[in-house]
Amino acid sequence: MNSKAIAAAVSLAALSLSVQAGPVLDAVKARGQLICGVNTAAPGFSNADSKGQWTGLDVDTCRAVAAAVLGDAKKVKFVPLSSPQRFTALQSGEIDMLARNTTWTLTRDASLGAVFAAISYYDGQGFMVPKKLRVTSAKQLNGATVCLQSGTSSVQTLADYFAANKLKYKPVMFDTTEATQSAFLSGRCQVYTTDMSDLAGARTRARNPQDYVILPETISKEPLGPSVRRGDDEWFQIVRWSFYTMLEAEENGLTKANVDQQRATSKVPQVMRLVGTGDDTGKLLGLDKDWSYRIIKQVGNYGESWTANFGPKTQLNLPRGLNNLWTQGGIMYAPPIR
Repeated sequence: MNSKAIAAAVSLAALSLSVQAGPVLDAVKARGQLICGVNTAAPGFSNADSKGQWTGLDVDTCRAVAAAVLGDAKKVKFVPLSSPQRFTALQSGEIDMLARNTTWTLTRDASLGAVFAAISYYDGQGFMVPKKLRVTSAKQLNGATVCLQSGTSSVQTLADYFAANKLKYKPVMFDTTEATQSAFLSGRCQVYTTDMSDLAGARTRARNPQDYVILPETISKEPLGPSVRRGDDEWFQIVRWSFYTMLEAEENGLTKANVDQQRATSKVPQVMRLVGTGDDTGKLLGLDKDWSYRIIKQVGNYGESWTANFGPKTQLNLPRGLNNLWTQGGIMYAPPIR
């Protein structure tokens, strides 16, 4: 390669490292607050207590972005949205990002003005019934009344499953999670169908959770994750890599408790990048060098969030399964942060 070609290559490389702040990043910084759309009530994902304090995996995803961009994971305004409202709120600019246990599908990715940044939870649709019905399989649900939420992927999946198995059903539709769960628990429907994680959350709201059984069939793939408005690539990358930082931190053994010690002593290149003492990855995202360190310090790694929201000490007590790291038998896998 001659000297002119080398100079051109160097110039091109320098240009590729130049990051222009996107409109959403500029707006979030100017406002000093991230506005994040979440579920109205989904234990494990997003749920507010009597004091208005939000917890959940989706809540932590929003806080990770706030920590990266604003330096403070608490600078988030959570906007509870029903299923029919969520993409309209994103398209209109009412929210900066959507983290509402939402399934990534081709239709949503291609026609709703949204783009999914990552998969934060691998789920699947299932069924819950009162134990007194003595139903042990979804194949026994012919003619049943089924509670489900409008505006969700569950509607089409249910129709497909019953048609494929030559079963009939009567749908009873509701606009919100709370209304759907309440209707089922009050006996308006014989069956409740939604993602398996949501079924587990709904069962915890019953007066006697042991009176309900989740059937063994998983009838769909439901990859859940955060999304942003299409057209702002810089913001898309920030949301994507903020979540992946939580995964990469877990894989590298970094936690809220040990990140400062690792920051002071580690000489492992991948750890150093994550804690802000190695290569500066922040400049590639329009952020400072400590962006990923703050996520780990203020929010924690993916496993910490999972345990706090779905683990054995919670009412949900869900097996981690596919949501384990790829090194531990699951399929959670972050692209390298380097």
